[in-house]
Amino acid sequence: MLQVALSQLKTHSRRFIAITLAVLLAVAFLSATLMVNASTAASLKASIGQAYSKGDLVASSPYDSPLTTADAAAVANSPVVAQSYAQRTPFVQATVDNATVPATFRNLPDSPSLEAVALNSGAWPSNDQEVTVDATTAERRSLSVGSEATLTGPPIDSESGTSPGAEQTVTISGITATSSDPITSGLAQFVGTAAAVDAFSSPEKGINTISVILKDGVTIADAKAALATAVNQPVAEILTADEKTTQMVSSFTGGQDQLTIVLLAFAGVALLVAALVVSNTFSVLVAQRTRELALLRCIGASRSQVRSSVIVEALIVGFFASVLGVLAATGTMALILTLLSHNPDFAFATLAVPPSAIIAGMIVGTLLTVLASLVPARAATAVAPLAALRPADDASVHNAGGRLRLIIGVTLLLAGGAGLVYGGISANLLIALPAGAASFVGFLMAATLFVPKLVSLAGTIARPAGVPGKMAAANAVRNPRRTTATASALLIGVTLVTMMMTGAATARNAFDSELDGTYPVDMTAQTPLGTAGISEAQLAAARALPGVAHIARLELVGQVTAGEFTLEAYGISDADAAAVLKNPANRPTRTSVVLPKGIKASGATLASGTHTTNLTASPATNNGMTALVSSDAFPPLAANDPLRQTSTAPLWISVDPALKADQLMDLRTELSTTLGISEDSISGSVMEKVTFNQVIDMLLLVVTGLLAVAVFIALIGVANTLSLSVLERTRENSLLRALGLTRGQLRGMLAIEAVLIAGVAAIIGSVLGVAYGWAGAQSALGNFADITAVIPWGQVLAVVAVAAVAGLLASVVPAHRAAKLSPVAGLAMD
Repeated sequence: MLQVALSQLKTHSRRFIAITLAVLLAVAFLSATLMVNASTAASLKASIGQAYSKGDLVASSPYDSPLTTADAAAVANSPVVAQSYAQRTPFVQATVDNATVPATFRNLPDSPSLEAVALNSGAWPSNDQEVTVDATTAERRSLSVGSEATLTGPPIDSESGTSPGAEQTVTISGITATSSDPITSGLAQFVGTAAAVDAFSSPEKGINTISVILKDGVTIADAKAALATAVNQPVAEILTADEKTTQMVSSFTGGQDQLTIVLLAFAGVALLVAALVVSNTFSVLVAQRTRELALLRCIGASRSQVRSSVIVEALIVGFFASVLGVLAATGTMALILTLLSHNPDFAFATLAVPPSAIIAGMIVGTLLTVLASLVPARAATAVAPLAALRPADDASVHNAGGRLRLIIGVTLLLAGGAGLVYGGISANLLIALPAGAASFVGFLMAATLFVPKLVSLAGTIARPAGVPGKMAAANAVRNPRRTTATASALLIGVTLVTMMMTGAATARNAFDSELDGTYPVDMTAQTPLGTAGISEAQLAAARALPGVAHIARLELVGQVTAGEFTLEAYGISDADAAAVLKNPANRPTRTSVVLPKGIKASGATLASGTHTTNLTASPATNNGMTALVSSDAFPPLAANDPLRQTSTAPLWISVDPALKADQLMDLRTELSTTLGISEDSISGSVMEKVTFNQVIDMLLLVVTGLLAVAVFIALIGVANTLSLSVLERTRENSLLRALGLTRGQLRGMLAIEAVLIAGVAAIIGSVLGVAYGWAGAQSALGNFADITAVIPWGQVLAVVAVAAVAGLLASVVPAHRAAKLSPVAGLAMD
């Protein structure tokens, strides 16, 4: 029977294209997931390892017990050390042309051989007023050799209070390659002399790491022991460059692979759908070989031999498809990482193909194909040799298999549904998640009992299309089990897609509501304590920026005492309050003060300079509000008032509500430049909404893309269901053609049949997805916000429409094959 199986594969190879595609896609997904994990670790190792690549050994210490200058001196004087580098990298603010950006300032090693970053142009700093800057910052900020920048350290806390940090104007002496170290990613990277760095971080405050180059002939073991003694640490804390890199990678990943787990879950969905498609496709192949299999039985082949031939075919096809899947995953990952590596920010991107990606892909793909072929293989031998093979009895309430399936499915559906409702009401994701999964499994188990009926009901819509429509409605449910399996494969993908869409829309609405309740205005801008304020000229320029609706400057007018609370009070004019404060209840009158939300008081006393005034009080409706009075009634404090020395005047900004995410980000940058403050000093509800929505949109895009693989595999199943339907009705279709049915009408009949199955699956999946999405959002976020179900109707309808159109496209090949067969040839077939 091995020869029979091989001859089938050779002679009718086109019949196995659908199985190959389904398994190839699922295996590629699985292998690519494992490669993502390995490539992420390899890329992190390449990026983090750059900082330690020049040294033989690295000494480091915990954050709460940093290395000292004494440790650095002991290492440098060690008899095993040829060269050493005690690295310090304080965080600073860099100001270039009135734009302030966060930056790092690292000391240059005494030995060039220990410098890990290449110098692209110019020269290394030769004095304490010179620095180098990375190429990315130089390009973004239009810096070149000879340009100037101002570096400012963080405020210094002392017993007498807080004072401004160190500030120094430096000249760019050279441009370096951008470090790929993720710790400094996104920051401007400056390098200067040790003395220059001392102004921002004294060596007494600690040293990050000490890298060393060993003398010739010194072994690693001896050197570790010597350095451990020098810095008074265990030998285990002295690491080679590779060991230090591995340690840092582990600290970044936390020793866990959450991304891999999530991706594997999606790969599992793709594998499940592929299994349904493979099983249906083998049903097509078995039906196509009805007479052949019967003839083999008649000439002496046993049932086990016939069954084995089908399984051997599955084994060979599964293995071949798995090989292609692994190769496709490797090629796709190589292409993606090659493109990424051309971006300077991802130059460290490294492809890693772990053995697990190859072995798991091969085993899972082959095993999936074999297991999915068992039921069709059994069906091929379930009847007498001389009888035409027919599908096994469908599950229904009239047989034992159907009753058992009904009992288990309904039990899981009801119990899981109850658990899902309880998990949502109690905002308990640990209950809702398994309960929702159980209810979905129960739904799929019971689907055979009602999906065909829903398809039949939907078929009434097709009746106005005449005979083709009526025939399509009847044919769609001729084999209920196969129809259900096909619909279920598509239903799984659609359910998960709409679930994510609904969950994302609901979460976005909840987050927006929480932000509106937290921030009283769109944006706030604040100058750091101890720095010069924002001038009227800067304020006027900012007000003229496109996208800015209004800017109000809050002025400190005194202190408010309300019960046991004493807090600073800021003044805002009535016109400004009406322009920037969203809720009228937060706007003060000339005789009232708006207090922070948590303070309940009916009255308060304002002390402004030498005057005191009693005011009525009301709590703000938003969190994040300060005590607010009307500046039309109370003038700001004098510039020399002591209270003004410890406070800064914020700006409240309202923006054009029509601005898109990228426009808001650009506006933030323009405001930063115009006002002469860092972008970090500008915050507010619109900024957080933009950030959150960008994350949600990106996650939704990724998830939809991942689930699209499963949906595509399911559509292969739709095409194969139609193929089997065409095969079983060859003579019937030919008779219809002989009686006057045109080729176009025959194609239309098959197209309607495909649209009915895909459309019903998409509608059911959408209903389930909306329910699961809302329940998931309620259970996950119910403890943090008031959840209101939001159905993204446009997206849901688009999913249904795309599924229906995809089903229509899936009918093209089967319909073409059916239409090109002449009525005479079709009627002559048995």
